[in-house]
This record gives sequence, structure tokens and C-alpha cells, in this order.
Amino acid sequence: MTGTAMAGKQYLVVGLGVSGLATARYCQRMGWAFDLADSRDNPPAVAELRAEFPQSQLFCGTFTAERLCAYQTLIVSPGIALAEPAIQAALAAGVEVVGDVELFARVAQRPVIGITGSNGKSTVTTLVRDMLNEAGCKAEMGGNIGVPVLDLLLGEAPDVYVLELSSFQLETTASLKLAGAVILNLSEDHMDRYEGMADYLAAKQRIFAHAELAVINRDDHTTIPATRVARETGFTLTEPQGSDFGLVEDADGCWIVQNGERLIHSADVRIKGRHNLANAMAALALVAAVGVEPSRAVQTLKTFGGLDHRCQWVDEVAGVDFINDSKGTNVGSTLAALNGLGPETSGRIWLLAGGDGKGQDFLPLLEPCSRYCGAVICFGRDGARIAETLKSVAECPVVEDMQAAFDLAISRAGMGDLVLLSPACASLDQFRNYVERGQRFRSMVEVHACN
Repeated sequence: MTGTAMAGKQYLVVGLGVSGLATARYCQRMGWAFDLADSRDNPPAVAELRAEFPQSQLFCGTFTAERLCAYQTLIVSPGIALAEPAIQAALAAGVEVVGDVELFARVAQRPVIGITGSNGKSTVTTLVRDMLNEAGCKAEMGGNIGVPVLDLLLGEAPDVYVLELSSFQLETTASLKLAGAVILNLSEDHMDRYEGMADYLAAKQRIFAHAELAVINRDDHTTIPATRVARETGFTLTEPQGSDFGLVEDADGCWIVQNGERLIHSADVRIKGRHNLANAMAALALVAAVGVEPSRAVQTLKTFGGLDHRCQWVDEVAGVDFINDSKGTNVGSTLAALNGLGPETSGRIWLLAGGDGKGQDFLPLLEPCSRYCGAVICFGRDGARIAETLKSVAECPVVEDMQAAFDLAISRAGMGDLVLLSPACASLDQFRNYVERGQRFRSMVEVHACN
């Protein structure tokens, strides 16, 4: 549906976070009649909102069915659960409920690559963007990372859009046509919002609805499209079949290969850990979807140093490495960090874990903690629950906060060991966000290095 065809509708922008504000500005640029709603009684910068959108009413506080049913279309921010009773009432009344990604999909004219999964989305999205640009194909990225999708429509269109897509964004997206799509992996996350893993997986699977190429993680069956896709390729941490990407060990070491061709030695991939080799292969498969040969894209893997707070090496002090994986906000992410870094660590890993567990099951951490960890030092709201789950395989002291966990780790770590902040939990019980948590960890390392 074109922008002109949609212009006669009456819109309500629901949720005024970053994506909600970008949506409101898009509606204003399009000349649509729209109002604004936020569940907070006093959202930030109310005066500025009223000044920027003088023709729009602003409704604050609890959403009501009567209010939401008065509009033809609700443009709902990802942070607002569709399970909200007022939104469910609007859906039952025939009100259209979409998100900003759906609006983007209806007007974008260039190829789009979409990336989702429980872990690694931001790393792969950035890698794909960088690979395309370095190969001479102008690419811009946005969505769940950096720029809201509707802001990508400002200015001259790139050759390719690269979108990181959360399950929340996919829930309200129906017509997104992707040149290449991937679910990188699936593990428990957002169980405070979904009824269970099947519900969570169903949201992720929406990425394949209109995809031309599905990229499949052959080591995770949940990433296989539930619907028919025109073409598929895959990646694996073992020897690949057919035209898939995979790993081959020979006398010279470990190589990323495709179609029998050795593309790059694992030692030359700057981001470390086997989970990042999987991310690298997913990125190579996705850029191929828009015509960039993997042999042209591998050079990026030699220079891409990874993203802040995602298995990021901070420093080495007295033979102990410090890794900041504060973005490890769920069990799957911490599992990937342990399994990725463990085989490359000559000593033991001292894992700092804890925070708001969001109802997750921590049992999957048993095996890697048993294999690689000297101790799991637990802190925060669900620290005691993590300790109770893992105490049969590792020492699990429970401390009050991350500073106490860090102090205990450095008092016990020795030459060849690794202190890993990968909390497996959200940060909001003790920090503003995972960024603040990661920055605090880095500051602790800096102070320790100076002592």
C-alpha cells in the first residue's frame, strides 16, 4: 500500500520511545492525521512533544479500549506488548495494528536484508553493513540497532538496507520482503512477555514470510523456516554440506570454507570465539544474497573488532584477560560466550552472572560452567537463583553487586585465566541498561590495572 493510499486513515502512535518519536515524525512528514499515546502518566519532554506535534492530541496513562478503538490504525512501538488488553480489544474490533517496520516495508524501494535471533544480531547486522560498503555496495543499517527504520527513509536511498529485527518488531510486520533473512539462533529470552518458547519462535519465524533467501543455522533446528522459501543456504561449525558455509580443520588449522574453497583462516578473524565464527559465516551468506561474493567480503573479517559490550576484550592484567559481555542479557548469549571462549582459554573462566533473569531457565549453563569455570560469582536480583541452579557443577558464591563479584574474581584468578562479565540477565535491577553495566565493568578493570 502506498503512502498516498494510506493517507486517509486515522492513526494513533502508541508508545513514545525512540521508535515511537521517529514514527510520529514520519507521520507528520507524510501529512497524516495522527494522535499520540504513552502508557506513562508523565512521559519525558511533554512540552516539547506538544510543540513539535501541535495538531496531535497527546494521551498519557493507562491505555483504554475505548480510546484505542476510536482509530483505524494503531502504530505500536516494539516496547508495547500486543497482549495489552486494550490492544487486544482494538484487534477484536477490527482496528489495524502495525509497527514502524511495517510502514517501512510498504514504501522501501531497495533490497532489504533482515537479521533476527536471540544473540548476535547486532554483530551480524554491523558486519553485513560493513562488508557491503567495503565491497562498493552502499548500505545503511537500522531497526533494533542505531537508527529507527523510518529514519532510514530520509535522504538518498542506499543500495541495500540492513535491518536488525527483534521479535517484538516482527510481531507487527506482515509485508516485509527480504532479499536475505536469518534467524541466527534461538534460546530463552523475553519469557516475561511470551507464553513460552513456541510463542517466541513463532514471532521470530515471521522474518521468513516473504524472504527470497533463508540463511539457516544448521546447528540449530529452530532456525529452519516454517514456511516455504524460494532459496536457502546454511552455515555450521562443522564440515559443511553442499554450498553451505562451515569449518574445516587441516594441518594448517581451522578454516571457514564454502564449496571446497578456503575463504579465511579462523586466526585471521578478528572477533574471537567459535560463536563469532558462526556470526561471520551468517554475514557472508547474507551479503551473497545481494550479489557480493564471499571472497570479496572476507577482508572485513580481518579488521572488524566487534561491538562494545559483546564479548569485547578489555585488557590483560598480570596474565588475566578481562572480557566485557554485558550485552549477554539472556542464557543463550552467555552459553555462546562460554562455549566460544572456553576452548581458547588456557586457564579457567571466572564468570560474573546475575541481574533480572526475566523468568529464564538457567539449566543450559550447567555443562559449560562445569567444563570451563573456576567459579560462577552471582549478584543482583536473581543471583541466588543462578547459584542454586549451578552449584552442583561449580562453586557459586552469591554477593551483593557487580563490584563485589569483580573483587572476588580478581582475588582468585591467576595466570592464563579469564574474568568474564556475561550476566545471562537484564541489568535493570541495578543499572540503567547493559551499557552502563559494561562501562562500570571496564572502569573496574582500569582501576585494577593501575593498582
